[in-house]
Amino acid sequence: MRKKQIALAAALGCTLLLAGHALAAGAGNEPTELDADTVEYDMKTGVIQATDNVLMRQGDTRIAGQKAVYNAKTKQGTVTGGVIAVRGAMRMTCQEVISDGPEHMKAIGGVHGTENDRSFTGEQVDYFPQQNDYVLMEQGGIVSNQDGTFTAARMEGWLKDDHYLGTGSAHLVSPARNMEAGGDRMEYFGQDQGRVVAEGNAWAVQDNNTMRSNRITIYLAKDGQATVQ
Repeated sequence: MRKKQIALAAALGCTLLLAGHALAAGAGNEPTELDADTVEYDMKTGVIQATDNVLMRQGDTRIAGQKAVYNAKTKQGTVTGGVIAVRGAMRMTCQEVISDGPEHMKAIGGVHGTENDRSFTGEQVDYFPQQNDYVLMEQGGIVSNQDGTFTAARMEGWLKDDHYLGTGSAHLVSPARNMEAGGDRMEYFGQDQGRVVAEGNAWAVQDNNTMRSNRITIYLAKDGQATVQ
């Protein structure tokens, strides 16, 4: 497993953040464009409502959906109905994106994202940019690329620390490394040498060799190879 395998969560966080910014209709250094069949703006309340064929553009970011609501005073907003968010090579789809302001963004309903050979899937993804870029998939998630797949019943990560944690049926499969591992809890540390720690009914298989323990540590070499201990 290589660092880029789980680092996709960082791209997800950026996309959610930009989705929240796009709701602001003018936030950020670049101008924002809002197109829709119907747009209503209440200058007294600061609420903007756009319905049907909504498309927001800011730089290379595009957010599309069926309805968007943004409150310029509270900085809160939502985009609902077949939401598609695109930024460069990154593409995310879901049913709803909610921004509570700069502190919290959330994607709900069949969340799926891709970036080149990498992808992530979850029913709900929360992003807290002011909490060390914290990402939470409370209902579980899948992160994968051509080198392998990491799944768990609950996933969370601290993007700035390159630190991720999966709990509940945590499972890592890396066909490229001929390695598979799992446990009740699996933690990934991407900094320095890099390692994965599986705990609770932990097991690992590499090159037809099987190991079982309450705690197994997998050290990741700089060349992407893995050593199980």
